Amino acid sequence: VQLQASGGGLVQTGGSLRLSCTASGLIFNNYGMGWFRQAPGKERQLVAAISWSGKTTAYTDSVKGRFTVSRDNAENTVYLQMNTLKPEDTAVYYCAKSRSSTASQLRAMYDYWGQGTQVTVSS
Repeated sequence: VQLQASGGGLVQTGGSLRLSCTASGLIFNNYGMGWFRQAPGKERQLVAAISWSGKTTAYTDSVKGRFTVSRDNAENTVYLQMNTLKPEDTAVYYCAKSRSSTASQLRAMYDYWGQGTQVTVSS
């Protein structure tokens, strides 16, 4: 299984970015997917999760109403649309594959990880 994340960059407060993660080596629509982030000196935390069908999603409270997770099973790709970005969103963002088909919010449920993409929000 390989996960390739892209789309990070430098953006000003209030700006937007869209992250993409393309998967290979798996039957993509069998699995839930997640986006995590890790800021310097902090633990990696779940940002958003999506079920195999895309019908169920989950978000950490700090991004609700600003971030949207979606997926295109025909393209083996999961997205994270990030709007109204804040400096506290600055982190390395990782996509991950769940062991199950659901939108799991437990880090231990994720078994494969992408390489990470840096998001920096300037004030």
